[in-house]
Amino acid sequence: MTSKTSCDVLVLGAGPGALAIAAAMCQENLRVSVLSANDPREPWPYTYGIWGKEVDDLGLAHLLEHRWVDTVSFFGAGALEPEHAENKATSHQYDYGLFDKRRLQSHWINQCDDSKVKWNIGKADQLNVNHKISIVKTKGGELISSRLVVDATGYEPVFLKSISESSIAIQTCYGVVGKFNRPPVEKGQFVLMDYRCDHLDHTERSQPPSFLYAMDMGNNRFFLEETSLGLAPPMSMEMLKARLGRRLKHRGLEITSLEHEELGLFLPMNKPLPDLTQPILGFGGSASMVHPASGYMVGGLLRRAPIVAKAVAIAINKEGTTSAEIAAAGWKALWPADLRRKQALYQFGLEKLMRFKENQLRDFFISFFGLPSNQWYGFLTNTLTVPELVKAMMKMFANAPWSVRWGLMGMQGREIQLLWKFLKPVKDT
Repeated sequence: MTSKTSCDVLVLGAGPGALAIAAAMCQENLRVSVLSANDPREPWPYTYGIWGKEVDDLGLAHLLEHRWVDTVSFFGAGALEPEHAENKATSHQYDYGLFDKRRLQSHWINQCDDSKVKWNIGKADQLNVNHKISIVKTKGGELISSRLVVDATGYEPVFLKSISESSIAIQTCYGVVGKFNRPPVEKGQFVLMDYRCDHLDHTERSQPPSFLYAMDMGNNRFFLEETSLGLAPPMSMEMLKARLGRRLKHRGLEITSLEHEELGLFLPMNKPLPDLTQPILGFGGSASMVHPASGYMVGGLLRRAPIVAKAVAIAINKEGTTSAEIAAAGWKALWPADLRRKQALYQFGLEKLMRFKENQLRDFFISFFGLPSNQWYGFLTNTLTVPELVKAMMKMFANAPWSVRWGLMGMQGREIQLLWKFLKPVKDT
């Protein structure tokens, strides 16, 4: 058994969450080590999108691979739209970007390298949190000691204790990148949601809905992805693939050259917050940072990592602080009361959407994107204050058709519990 040099912070993982928090800790001049099962430079398998304004505000637009000005959705005809509006595009008036995955990864790794982060390859196996030191033992028998352990190993964390929940809503998607016999979307266009369902028969329309997420990648290449917003149990890959095939056939589209097939991430949308009293810290998917209303997380990682790192640095530099106290400072910065309140409200909304029938869901989104752009944008990026969020939701309710209002008013399952968490969150530790 060998022992490695101690550090201030040991980060477990090598995905976006792990690298984001490791880099932020480095910016606070902390001694950081990273332990991951795979090489942190190994390419990531998934794509990551972000709104243009969001990445501009962060000063990181140079990390984008693509950026679209023409951003639209299609919701088809609904209670608020006449029948002839079936193919009417809802313009979003906000740019949308797709990260260059390698550039984003390198952005964080370079910050870590500049601070001489110690990279360790191995699998964490055991954790022992003492008064002022936390010790992780790897399956290879190595010991790494630190003042704080950050578990950023994803949706099934190694050490972080999560609150059990029987019905986690899972977002699933099946996508393809390739060339087609004709353009599936207009030149230079990004389609956030295409909920038109004219390619489905009556029986299929009674089943849980899915939407198309699509973009022109340039050079006659397109990315099309059939997506289920969130279901428990999740929609299968087989159904999503069949739905995409049916959608393409109905529009006379054929794949002439398949470049890449993306078997989508099974993304937990409404995972409960972890136990915020435990003596280790979580970040990223392990800490339930996925936005329950959209599935986005990278923008939140970039905004919240520096805040958490600063709180951890202050605690570490304070004489006599224990590992548990350092973790508590990190948890308080990561999940303050207002963010916990908003998370409960977002999860409440997702519970409602999972129960909506296809026509209700389309009417809901027609109403939602009928809000002033700063309201729906702030909702999707989690940048509204609690009062602003409540105001936006009340305005949407007032403007929605009665089919949507009745769906929002009826209480089922754990919706009352989530509303209570919004009204009265647990006090900060």
